[in-house]
Amino acid sequence: MTKPSPAARERIVAGAADMISRRGLNATSIREMAKHARAPLGSTYHYFPEGKQQLATEAVRHTGEWVARRLRKELEAGPVAGLRAFLALWRKIVVDSDFRAGCPVLAVSIEEPPTDETPPAVVAAADVFTEWESLLSASLREHGAGREEAAQLATLVVAAVEGTVAMCRAKRSIEPLDRAAEQLRALILATIKD
Repeated sequence: MTKPSPAARERIVAGAADMISRRGLNATSIREMAKHARAPLGSTYHYFPEGKQQLATEAVRHTGEWVARRLRKELEAGPVAGLRAFLALWRKIVVDSDFRAGCPVLAVSIEEPPTDETPPAVVAAADVFTEWESLLSASLREHGAGREEAAQLATLVVAAVEGTVAMCRAKRSIEPLDRAAEQLRALILATIKD
């Protein structure tokens, strides 16, 4: 009997995140996610016995932590550097996918859930957005912004970037992200004290 491979599980999660970022959750089956990750369907159910929702939840958390790691690193140089990194990350995804991929966290968030209950993937998405906002807000506070001002600006940054990523995909242009970048940078500079 072979030992389960953490690399195989990680590949399935990353593949699911990529697939959701391109097609959304409702338009993607677990079979398609497994195929996209080049993993046997049986392995997918082995790692994710609860099925599609469990895999989607893990994909959202994976994306959230991937982005948060980059934000933490870049925010050490300040909120403008963090903003620049956040924007560059999404720019790369949108451009490299020829405007076919966006953010799987947003994709999961905006889809109609199959039942009246809030699916775990949506709960995970809310947690991810909160973490990104918290990281940005903390950096803004460290650079002189007041608590409420920092929280509001952090929410605006996350919402603006997520929204402009969707606009870039629809318009097949990076221009919305560039325009938002200039305004967000100006707002941050006007808010921080250094």
